[in-house]
Formats: sequence, structure tokens, C-alpha cells
Amino acid sequence: MGFSDADLGAIWLTLRLATIVTGLLLLIGTPIAWWLARTRSWLKGPIGAVVALPLVLPPTVLGFYLLVAMGPQGWLGQFTQSIGLGLLPFTFWGLVVASVFYSMPFVVQPIQNAFEAIGERPLEVAATLRAGPWDRFFSVALPLAKPGFITASILGFAHTVGEFGVVLMIGGSIPDQTRVVSVQIYDHVEALEYAQAHRLAGTMLVFSFLVLLGLYVFNPNRRKA
Repeated sequence: MGFSDADLGAIWLTLRLATIVTGLLLLIGTPIAWWLARTRSWLKGPIGAVVALPLVLPPTVLGFYLLVAMGPQGWLGQFTQSIGLGLLPFTFWGLVVASVFYSMPFVVQPIQNAFEAIGERPLEVAATLRAGPWDRFFSVALPLAKPGFITASILGFAHTVGEFGVVLMIGGSIPDQTRVVSVQIYDHVEALEYAQAHRLAGTMLVFSFLVLLGLYVFNPNRRKA
């Protein structure tokens, strides 16, 4: 017996969510990581702590405050209503927003570490060759930080796939809209459908192993370690 239509729908929704979130995090996280790696401002500590907060904060706590923020009286909810988007809780795009916040450190920190590992010398050499700030960033910093981007992409995608607490708080369990794989497994267990839960959980286990294997296979820095 294979996956049910509901299982396949949850898998497809999860992959779609993880792909969109990873792309958004690379766009949002790259300038944040660059700033954190280069700045000497006193704000580096507080902002770095905010970015890393999901690493230690219980997912239900983050999910609760995001739910309040995106609700009818929340600042984000009022903003989305004012521009005609309605409310985000219990929608797919609500999951996207929540996942961006929850997976942020898994993308920002590897990229920040990669930028910091470059050092000043390559950028100074590029400056002596009359390369401007944007040219130095795109022609020097980004290529040298490629291993960090590979790690960030894999970890961001995998972490989004494995989310449970935040997505359950924000999205609930609406078929084909917010019911991702982790929530589908939970629903199977609640319904005492252990065979179906085993299939999905086993798939997640294999996926997680392949993610970790990919970090070592495709990241040259980790292979040398």
C-alpha cells in the first residue's frame, strides 16, 4: 500500500513551502549576513541575537506571537488587511511568513560564517583594481562564500520541511492548504493510523539522512575537515 492522496498532497505542499521559503531566505538573509559579518556597530550583538532566537525559543512560543501579530488586531494583520491581502493565519502564505522567521538562523548563520572566513585581503585587492563595492560583493565575496550558500540552502530547506510546532500554530491542518507532512504524521497518529504514519515518518527519516549526507558531499569545506 502506497501513499494516500492526502499524504501526496501533504508532501507536495511541504516541498512547495520549503522551496519558496528557502528562496526568500536567501534573498532576505544574504544582506543581513553580509552586514553582520562586516559591521562593527554595537547593534551587531542584539540583531544577531534576534536572528538566532528561533534556535532556542520553543516553536509554540514563536508561533503564538506570530499568530497574534498576524491576527485582526496585530500590526502585521492590520497591514495585510490594509493592502487587500486579508489575514494570513490558516493560509499557505501565513505558513510562508512563519517559516521565514523560524528558519532564518539556519540560512543567515552559515552565510555569515562564510563571509567572515573570506577576510579583508581579497576585498582589499579587488579595491586596488578599482572594483566598486557592488563589484567586490558580486565578483569576489559571493563566489568565495559559495560553500556557505550551499550549506544555508540545504539547512534552510530541510528545516522548513521538518517544522511542526510553528506551522501547526499558524496553519492548523487544512488539506491542500496548510497540512504539511509533519502535521499529516501527527494526524495519522491521532487517528491510530500507525502504518500510514510509519510510511511518512520513514520517508522523513531517509530525507533527513540524505540532507546530512549532502552537506558533506557537496560542501568542500566540510569534506576537508
